[in-house]
Amino acid sequence: MDHAPTLGAIVRAKAGELLASSSLSPHQLRTFRAIADCRTPALGGHRDRCDSCGHEQTQWNSCRNRHCPLCGGAARAAWVEARRSEVLPTPYFHAVFTIPEELNVLAIHAPAVVYAILLRAAGRALVDVAQTKLRATLGVTAMLHTWGQQLQFHPHVHCVVSGGGFSLDGTRWVRVPKVSFLLAVKVISSRFRSLVTTAIREALAHGEMTLPPSIPDAPALERLLRLSCRTDWHSYVKKPFGGPDQVLAYLSSYTHRIAISNRRIVAFDGENVTFTWHDYNDHYAARTTTLTATEFLRRFAMHIVPPRFVRIRYFGFLANPVRHHNIALARKLIASKLRPREPRPEPQHLCPECGTGVMSIIARVAPYIPRTWFDTS
Repeated sequence: MDHAPTLGAIVRAKAGELLASSSLSPHQLRTFRAIADCRTPALGGHRDRCDSCGHEQTQWNSCRNRHCPLCGGAARAAWVEARRSEVLPTPYFHAVFTIPEELNVLAIHAPAVVYAILLRAAGRALVDVAQTKLRATLGVTAMLHTWGQQLQFHPHVHCVVSGGGFSLDGTRWVRVPKVSFLLAVKVISSRFRSLVTTAIREALAHGEMTLPPSIPDAPALERLLRLSCRTDWHSYVKKPFGGPDQVLAYLSSYTHRIAISNRRIVAFDGENVTFTWHDYNDHYAARTTTLTATEFLRRFAMHIVPPRFVRIRYFGFLANPVRHHNIALARKLIASKLRPREPRPEPQHLCPECGTGVMSIIARVAPYIPRTWFDTS
């Protein structure tokens, strides 16, 4: 068993149980195998040498799986850097959309369909209400998260919303009247609820989604949707960010995030996992929870999104086909004196021994399997 309490160590220790599980899909098993192999000899690597002191070390390759806690940092940094030139000198707001727990059964059964519905509904709700109330088209970046603090299933969408947008004829930049207020939460929530429930009905009618065994037919689905509409959907809009730097800092913390990071795993004794979380109902107080490794991995598996599913999507004037054109036009309309931020130079890998020399690759190391985790031969 690995000494470090990491997700990869837990997966490697419980690989046999994962393989024997009948509840995991082939995609989930492939994800667990990638996490188990990441930064180990199983993927090979390269030998590096310092150009100053001559220190040498071997670096094992990463799996680059988007669910791996060891690989998210590089992908997140690259994505945020690409957004650096797109942040406008205007207020930005943080909006969050959730669905009632009654609808979780649909998301678990048909995740690709329901997740896409949630992202589209969140983006459209903000754009639609702003066009009606502000007579402006806003820009929205929407990000899907599926977990709560204790790894429970909790699908929701985080949005970064521009505090201004194009007039409906596209000739003017319209600012939000109050810098501390974007749109009425009840109106946005109502629109989101309507878009979600309508899209679910249409997905079933068009054969895009099947129903889980607990919902045998369309009338049962209709009863479930009506029940969900009786509860609060918990949409809210936070106060605006302080400026472009805070927007980028927020994006760096929320994009490419996975259900749990290695730093939250504080103990693993071979059978039980202890991890930290924050209690939002008690002033964000730090807590710990201990689960069996089997339950811990079962909960993590719920948050492995379907293959090729896009978790970050854009709406309004940030929609993909027109984003670059609209950002350039927005800067002209805002009459900004701020220049687009230049990309930062690629960081150099300094020597861990002397701290001044630069490490460079001198040889490749072929992959080999140190143990037989996930060996299906």
